[in-house]
Amino acid sequence: MTGTPVEVAPTRALADLSVGDTLPEEAIPITRTLIVATAIASRDYQDVHHDPELAKERGSKDIFMNILTSNGLAERYATAWAGPAARVKRIKIRLGAPNYPGDTMVMTGEVTAIDTAARLVDLKVVGTNSLGPHVSGTVTLELPQ
Repeated sequence: MTGTPVEVAPTRALADLSVGDTLPEEAIPITRTLIVATAIASRDYQDVHHDPELAKERGSKDIFMNILTSNGLAERYATAWAGPAARVKRIKIRLGAPNYPGDTMVMTGEVTAIDTAARLVDLKVVGTNSLGPHVSGTVTLELPQ
């Protein structure tokens, strides 16, 4: 085998976390391909996620990201920060401004609660684009001992 092995960051430990800790920002380019491919991958065939003309007929300025993709991006953001042994226990999100092609969504996060007995950490996550908050909510992760 050739090449450099990919380093995987260790999973975070609850003992190393504090309420108020912030996660690093992550910029996600919102491309037409991302919107269409993830809608198809989640079996969401609504035309507003792949047909610009029909989306405009329905009052949108263009196609826009579906909720399953937004949910998945919030989960990936949290688990990428927490590490490979973290387990998602709950996600509760709400949508705001649409994610349109050509924009960038910036994910931010903060530790809002830690339950050491249950090994759980709550993260407030927000994805903001040029129109305002697109996705906001809480991701609860279980971390190993």
